[in-house]
Amino acid sequence: MEKTEYAILSVIAAITVGIGVFTTTQPLGQFFVESTRQFVTTTAAMAWITWWALVVGFAIAGGVEAWTSDEQVADLLEGHGLREIGYGSLFGFVSSSCSYSAIATAKNLFKKGGSAAATLGAFMFASTNLVIEIGAVMWILLGWEFLLADIVGGFILIGMMAVGLTYVVPDEVVEQARENIEDEGSDVVQDPVCGMEVDPDETDFSTEVDGQTYYFCSESCQNSFDPEEADTTITEQATSMSGWRALADKQWKEWGMLWDEIAIGFVFAGLIAGFIPEQVWTSVFSGQTFGLPVYVFWTAVLGAVIGIATFVCSVGNVPFAAVLFSNGLPFGSVLSYIYADLIVPPIMDAYREYYGTTFAAILSGMIFVSAVVTGFIIHFVFLGLGFIPDPSSVTITEISIELNYKMVLNVLATGVFLFLYWLHRSGAAEGEGEGGHGEHGHAMD
Repeated sequence: MEKTEYAILSVIAAITVGIGVFTTTQPLGQFFVESTRQFVTTTAAMAWITWWALVVGFAIAGGVEAWTSDEQVADLLEGHGLREIGYGSLFGFVSSSCSYSAIATAKNLFKKGGSAAATLGAFMFASTNLVIEIGAVMWILLGWEFLLADIVGGFILIGMMAVGLTYVVPDEVVEQARENIEDEGSDVVQDPVCGMEVDPDETDFSTEVDGQTYYFCSESCQNSFDPEEADTTITEQATSMSGWRALADKQWKEWGMLWDEIAIGFVFAGLIAGFIPEQVWTSVFSGQTFGLPVYVFWTAVLGAVIGIATFVCSVGNVPFAAVLFSNGLPFGSVLSYIYADLIVPPIMDAYREYYGTTFAAILSGMIFVSAVVTGFIIHFVFLGLGFIPDPSSVTITEISIELNYKMVLNVLATGVFLFLYWLHRSGAAEGEGEGGHGEHGHAMD
C-alpha cells in the first residue's frame, strides 16, 4: 500500500476512536481502558484462529502458481461464452488473492486477446473473492453460510459482469480500452528458472530453444537453465527440492503483497469492535422503516461504499465483515461490502491508467452495481432457504490459547511457514552466490 493510503486509513482510525469518545456514556478513562482491551483481544483472536488457514491457503496458491503454466490461458479466454467464462473463473480461483495482482494479471490476459467478459469479469473477480484463503478465513470467522453465499453470489456477479461487458458496453469502447493497454509497452514474462517476472525489452539474458525464446532475470539463471526441465510435470515439481523452492518463492510473494492488508483488516476489525459503542450501530441499523427490501437495498449500497472507503482488499475484508455483521449489517449487505474490494480508489485509478477514463468509469460502475444487486439477491435467496446465520454466532472476540485443535493446527502451520521461508531464503542466498541472481532478480520484480 502507498503512503497516501496509510495516511487515509490513519484518519479513518482516528475518526473511529473519535466517534466512540463522543458517543460513549462511560467515563472517558473507563471507556479507553475497556475499548483498548477489547480492541487488542479482538485483533489477537482473529489472527490466532485464522493463522493456519492463511498459511495453508498461501502455500496452495504458491504451488498452483509455481507448478502450472499459464502460457495458453489467454487463448482459452478469447470468447465470452460459458466455456470461456468458466475457464476464467477456474483460473482466477487457483490464482492470486491480491486485488492489485489480480487486476494486473487480468490486464495482461485482456491485452493478449482474452475477452473483457472472461478476463475483467470472470478471472479478475474470481482471483480476488473466490480463492482458497478467503474461503477458509470466511468459514472460520463468519460460518459456512457466508462461504456458500460468497461462492453462489460470486457466480451471479460474474454472470452480471459478463453480460454487461458483452452486450451492454459498446464494442468500440472495449477495443479502445485494449488499444490503451497495447500502447503502454511490453508484457512481462516469467523466468523459467526462478519464476521472477522479467521485461523482455529490458533484460540482457535470453535463450532460444526450438523456436521459443526464454528470458531470464540474470546470467546465473540463464546458465542453469535446462530446456528439458522447462515443462516438468506437476508430479515432478512436487517431488523435487527445486519445485518446493519455487513454491516457497511464490507463496512468499503472496505474503509480501497481502500481509499489510490482512493486518490492517484485523486492526480495523478490532478498532470497530472496541471503540464504537453498541448504540451507534443501533442508530445506524435502526430498522426496516420502509420494509425489508428497501432496508436491505440501502444497506447493500452502504456496505459497498464502506468497502470502497476502507481501502482494504480480499482476505483483509473478512475480519471487518465479521464485525459489521455482528453489529447489524444485513447478511447480503455484508457480501456487497466484500465484493466492493475491486473498486477501492487506488484500483480505480489503476483502471484509468490501464484502460482510459471512459472504460475505467464504466468498469467501476458495473462492479459497484453488480456488488449491490448481488448482495440484495443473495440475501433473499438465503432468507428463503433459512440459511442466514444468527449474528451472535460470528467469531470475533473469543481468544484462549489451549491445547486443542486450533493449537495443533497453528503449530503445524508455523512449522510449514518457517520451512517455506527457509527454502525461500536459501534459494535467494544461492542465487546471490552464483553471480548476483538475487540482487538483480529482485530489482526487476
